[in-house]
Amino acid sequence: MKILSIYNRSLGHLPRRLVRLLLFVVLLTAIASCKKSYLDVVPDNVATLDNVFANRTEAEKYLFTCYSYLPQEGNPDKNPGFSGGDEAWTYWPMTQDYFFLDPYNIARGEQNRADPYMNYWDQFDGRNLWQGIRTCNIFLENIDKVVDLQPYVKLRWVAEAKFIKAYLHWYLFRMYGPIPILDKNPAITANPEEFKVFRQPADSVVNYISKLIDEAAAGDANTGLPSIITSTTTELGRITKVAALAIKARVLVTAASPLFNGNNDFAGFKGGDGKLLFNPQYDAKKWTRAADACKVAIDAAAAAGRKLYYFSSTDVAVNDATKIEMNIRNAICEKWNNELIWGLTSEAAASTFWLQQYACPQIDPDNINLSLKGKLAPPLKMAELFYTKNGVPIEEDKTWNYTDRFKLRTVTDQDAGMQEGYQTVGLHFEREPRFYADMAFDGSTWFMHNGNYNIQSKSEQYTGKKQSRLYSITGYYTKKVVNWNLVFSKTNTTIESYPWPVMRLSDLYLLYAEALNETGNPAAALPYLNQIRARAGLKSVESSWATYSTNPTKYTTVAGLRDIIRQERGIEMAFEGSRFWDLRRWKTAPQVLSAPIYGWDIVQSTYEDYNRRVLLFTPKFVAPRDYFWPIKETDLQVNPNLVQNPGW
Repeated sequence: MKILSIYNRSLGHLPRRLVRLLLFVVLLTAIASCKKSYLDVVPDNVATLDNVFANRTEAEKYLFTCYSYLPQEGNPDKNPGFSGGDEAWTYWPMTQDYFFLDPYNIARGEQNRADPYMNYWDQFDGRNLWQGIRTCNIFLENIDKVVDLQPYVKLRWVAEAKFIKAYLHWYLFRMYGPIPILDKNPAITANPEEFKVFRQPADSVVNYISKLIDEAAAGDANTGLPSIITSTTTELGRITKVAALAIKARVLVTAASPLFNGNNDFAGFKGGDGKLLFNPQYDAKKWTRAADACKVAIDAAAAAGRKLYYFSSTDVAVNDATKIEMNIRNAICEKWNNELIWGLTSEAAASTFWLQQYACPQIDPDNINLSLKGKLAPPLKMAELFYTKNGVPIEEDKTWNYTDRFKLRTVTDQDAGMQEGYQTVGLHFEREPRFYADMAFDGSTWFMHNGNYNIQSKSEQYTGKKQSRLYSITGYYTKKVVNWNLVFSKTNTTIESYPWPVMRLSDLYLLYAEALNETGNPAAALPYLNQIRARAGLKSVESSWATYSTNPTKYTTVAGLRDIIRQERGIEMAFEGSRFWDLRRWKTAPQVLSAPIYGWDIVQSTYEDYNRRVLLFTPKFVAPRDYFWPIKETDLQVNPNLVQNPGW
């Protein structure tokens, strides 16, 4: 029997002894491929729901199976936000032996409908998100069978499963646009036609996700999700009420953004049942709804003790400039710091381990260790994104030499973040602290817990290209995501993993500022921007623009502040996987993601030759096609009620 692909992808993973249960597998295939599923603990190797929900221990294992379907967002090869856009570039070709090539192929415009890259609709990285949703449904449908479960524990577990179910719908929605809603699993007696579901309108999907999160976040610590995790040795990474509310805020800000709010690109896009999948009419109330959700989440975060991270250390003496740099870096890399709202721990050792290896280059000439690969390479456009030291864009600062930004200058003892006496381009001088905290380049410095290192990456220098692979193609390095506790020698590398920040407080502040501005209240947005800027060592928006910008009143209008908020978000959230989705929801992707990718001439040995722009690639973002993933052609054949996304 052929059924919709969202129900039929994991049969090949089932042990032969379960073939007799094929009809039952409609409900159970989600767990069969999980390393720690209940199949490992059922007596006599017979898997039934009665065994799974016989007691608290087995039911909790099943809940953790729900968690196991969350994508590895901290892994640069498995999150399109890292390498699927223009925030980080790499040499080409690469080999499949070392990397998942899917995000890099997406970045190069190779996405396709025959065998889509990063195909979470079917399966990618061993995960089928529809399977995860089915697993959550099974849990919710059967948790009442557990006889030794305290009521408050059951309520919490139900809330967790509902949130995960909502989050997996959200992840698919962001990728594919209007999707089917899988609120209940079909009965095992359902006829084949009942499996051939339809895509639902975008607004309906958003409302469903929002409602499900509301249900998950209802109640208090005794009747649902806790506001904070108290059992820190066993429960860190599990969903809290604050995390649920913050993700709801992100969902609603996305739904209010131009891609989903008044977008005429999809005005005639209909589902197989004839329903319009996008409402082409702009609705200002969506921004009000988003702003309200952000404020609720911010208030909950404050009540739970969440606050912007500020660096402090008792064992290392640092100056004020280094403190500011570590404010920025350790807001990401310090485990369970107070800014973190939701950190992913599932397979964290594997995900942030690889992320840090990809990001960190050779920084010590006396300890060359090839496990430090330095291949997660920001292009030159990212270096140009950051502000000047005065907190305004480089092209707006009337005191900064924009025209000569590619001419060489010599570093003096007054220049922060660089090696005195070294030569590098003017682009690298007099920039804001987040530039030096986030990125490294030839002539910059790299502060670590065990010392301060110099980056020298011209030809034949220790940080630069030494072989045919595992090097920075642009000459830039992603410093921000490398934990300062990383330790290396010639023979060993010790990497301290950290929970990947799916949501942190500064992200939530920026979402709120954006929503407030779009409701026509730019003045109310400024305090949230200014708190983030103050942590980064910058003056307020008002002061910086009035004093240094060629457009001193820009922040006083909705349109002007919109540009400021978007750039502020691009800087603050750089290299965290946000830009990829932001450019899409803002509908700026066709322009930004079609701009050329430049780097430095990394195979050269002199200052003059190395600091020469080199065109690496000219991508092309095709709108409206590239806003969403294609659904695989064979899935459309299996279920003709589905329709393909426009352009594919």
